[in-house]
Amino acid sequence: MSRFPDWCALSDVERSAALARCRMRLADLGKKLNAVEQVYVAGAPRGGPLASLPYVAKDMFATGLSAPSWGCLAPQAPGLPRASIIERFDRAGASLLGTAAMTELAYEPSGLSRRRPQNPWAADMIPGGSSSGSAVLVASGCCFAALGSDTGGSVRIPAHCCGITALKPGYGRLPLDGAMALAPSLDTVGIFARSAADLALIWPLVSGEAAAPASRLQRGVLLQDAFEACDAEIAEIVRGAIAVWIEGGMAIATQSGFPEEADQHALTVLQAEAARQHSQRLDDPAIDATLRKRLRKGLAISDQALDAALAARETLCRQFLSHYLDRADVVFLPVMPIKTPRVDEVDPASARFNPRTLYALSRFTRFINYLGLPTLAVPAGFDRNGMPVGLQAVGRSGSEAALLEIAIRLQERTDWHGRVPAALVRAGETGSLK
Repeated sequence: MSRFPDWCALSDVERSAALARCRMRLADLGKKLNAVEQVYVAGAPRGGPLASLPYVAKDMFATGLSAPSWGCLAPQAPGLPRASIIERFDRAGASLLGTAAMTELAYEPSGLSRRRPQNPWAADMIPGGSSSGSAVLVASGCCFAALGSDTGGSVRIPAHCCGITALKPGYGRLPLDGAMALAPSLDTVGIFARSAADLALIWPLVSGEAAAPASRLQRGVLLQDAFEACDAEIAEIVRGAIAVWIEGGMAIATQSGFPEEADQHALTVLQAEAARQHSQRLDDPAIDATLRKRLRKGLAISDQALDAALAARETLCRQFLSHYLDRADVVFLPVMPIKTPRVDEVDPASARFNPRTLYALSRFTRFINYLGLPTLAVPAGFDRNGMPVGLQAVGRSGSEAALLEIAIRLQERTDWHGRVPAALVRAGETGSLK
């Protein structure tokens, strides 16, 4: 079976060759998949711990090389200062290859947009949104890492749909200056890679946090309500991945009580803040009509309701930690309660459109943004349609490195994260994987 290598496992010579191949693949395959906004001319190579690492940035970050589009038809905020997160990658020696396509204003969980990036596993399946292009480019071998943003699941949902690993750090852990805001109380920078090992290489360099000591997290808990509420096949696949940790010595318990109040507050904050952030676009014909309708809905939420939702956050986070992480180190649940849907199921213009499907995409992700906790999305296997399935590992504040360490343990014993999408193999697009 074809397999992509981990960046951290390559020699210096292999890394230089991989960078050159990624540049070519980005300009060719990346464009065929509608996942690229800008391709940058190669700059002089730099030294550093991430030297030669090929990465892309979601086109909402100011790179200093092109004006971001924010998923819109025209460039936005041309005078925006270069994003600090880009500067951090730069100082570590990484090579920014270009910018990745995204949904308009980062406000669409399916990935449906004017320029819809194609899921490399199956073109008729959604790639997930809003960080669609970032996930597609990592999954298709056009880069080894990518920057995205996650306000209600916009990193973890594409990671699930495209079969890669993604870290949503805790709220405020990475800087958001130089990036488009959607809902400032929820917005988080996220990072994609194929493996947790590669993310573990990147994380301390961009966060300033030391790597986690080995085996720091030993006790897990399943969010039982989530497993009971999702598709039976999804639950079975995710439980199978968790069994790998059990075989490795992790103790796993089960706990009920889905945080419904936190989920409802998450929707209130997302809708209200997004509407206020982009209120000037409500009558802009260049903005998609469905998106304008969604934004207008948020304006119906009063300032008092928004303030109340934000005021409850600290208490609800404390209750979640007490309920789930009093005697455990990490909470496990699926990324999505449903299998990756087909594009026409989430397209309002289609006769097969189902609004419940669109709502379900972020059902298990948005409450975590509200609580502000770090979360890792990890490939857990494949469904009967050959589509990848992801699980979430949620930890306490500051546990990003430890979450990556337990994911490395899983990926040392499985190969789901490195598999090459079957559609690319059939099309002869794989080339040399190193």
